[in-house]
Amino acid sequence: MSLQQDLEKRSGNQCELCTAKQNLSIYEVKPVSTGGFDGSILACEACINQIENPEEVNANHWRCLNDAMWSEFTPVKVVVWRMLHRLKNEGWPTDLLGMMYMEDAELAYAKESGDHLSESEKIIHRDVNGTILQAGDNVVLIKDLKVKGSSMVAKQGTAVRRISLDHENAKYIEGKVGPTQIVIITDYVKKMADKE
Repeated sequence: MSLQQDLEKRSGNQCELCTAKQNLSIYEVKPVSTGGFDGSILACEACINQIENPEEVNANHWRCLNDAMWSEFTPVKVVVWRMLHRLKNEGWPTDLLGMMYMEDAELAYAKESGDHLSESEKIIHRDVNGTILQAGDNVVLIKDLKVKGSSMVAKQGTAVRRISLDHENAKYIEGKVGPTQIVIITDYVKKMADKE
């Protein structure tokens, strides 16, 4: 079966957020760490449009989260949690967040987007050229870096794929160089273009 068919079966052929049955497509939950069944939801055009364009959010549309928040599937819960945080100024989403239960790993995944932070709280990571970095981006090292606590040296030009961000320090990102997960200072990386 294809991913689309798997998600249709999981959702009962309806949007996993608002239960609409028209214009359904696969939405990969950012940052796309896995994509696939455990990193995607089946969502309608209206939900996807509002997730991707915060200025077009219609708070009443998202009353559906009252039911969607009880989903057993991680990517659905992650999107619900993010949207409730985005809407918390409405009042009612705060009550739902108080009732919602998520495992630690699910909560960490949900927080990757930074949607739960107000604009003044958001830490913005920038590469050496000032380009904004987001979780899931690919970067390349611009100089040789000695890896703390080992004899390894990460060479200039090494690609680090699907980085994660340190939500407490704008200068730190994490990523894998070979099999080793390392912390990298943003001054020593350049964001790779999507086509690289």
